[in-house]
Amino acid sequence: MKKVVGPDPSLVYRPEVDPEAAEDKGGFRNYTSGPLLDRVFATYKLMHTHQTVDFVRRKHAQFGGFSYKKMTVMEAVDMLDELVDESDPDVDFPNSFHAFQTAEGIRKAHPDEGAAHLPGGGDWFHLVGLLHDLGKVLALFGEPQWAVVGDTFPVGCRPQASVVFRDSTFQDNPDLQDPRYSTELGMYQPHCGLDKVLMSWGHDEYMYQMMKFNKFSLPSEAFYMVRFHSFYPWHSRGDYRQLCSQQDLDMLPWVQKFNQFDLYTKSPDLPDVDKLRPYYQGLIDKYCPGVLCW
Repeated sequence: MKKVVGPDPSLVYRPEVDPEAAEDKGGFRNYTSGPLLDRVFATYKLMHTHQTVDFVRRKHAQFGGFSYKKMTVMEAVDMLDELVDESDPDVDFPNSFHAFQTAEGIRKAHPDEGAAHLPGGGDWFHLVGLLHDLGKVLALFGEPQWAVVGDTFPVGCRPQASVVFRDSTFQDNPDLQDPRYSTELGMYQPHCGLDKVLMSWGHDEYMYQMMKFNKFSLPSEAFYMVRFHSFYPWHSRGDYRQLCSQQDLDMLPWVQKFNQFDLYTKSPDLPDVDKLRPYYQGLIDKYCPGVLCW
């Protein structure tokens, strides 16, 4: 793991509050002010302009064969040393550290011996923390960040109220001028299920499809967490319920459970990844070993 260079991460860590204090958690995901706001807005403006039904379908075809690279999970984690997420208003340090922060937050709350209530015993949940953002390697394959990072949303229907910057970033999206895609349901049937919804293209969908392609031996809850962890309008704001099936509603609490660790473990106190690496390598060897197709 490379040492972080440049400014002290604490100087650009967005929340001015203690992330352990539940009453202060509103300091996260501030999209109205802060030192990173211009960068964040520019990323979303590009995303909301260019993420269309046709664009997403092209990306599924482009990356669906998983022929870009062969590497292990830990090699992918190390690649994220080179990535700072331009859509994140909270932190400005490499995404590899966030992967370990999330995983360790889950591990602390759900240690092996206390996780009998989780499917399969629970150590897989720790691994999901490490895996969830690995789809961001797309940006290191040459993709623009607006097609990799940030909150996701369904394409093919009108964006709902809680989509970040909705009222100031979608004006140039051609789908919103297309009667097939510009209504609340758009091209979908009521309660069709999120598995039948075309989500904006990014690291969530790519990593979910990659896990399926490589046959990760994880429970269905893990796949749901990875696929929809950036779908904040759904899991945190209650939008898009008209598209949900009963299965989606049953899985929603799992995505919400994961989100508290994804968001609230962000901290300028960076983990000692060399000490953590052997434990997570053991989980990788158990659930997704070897050289994988990306």
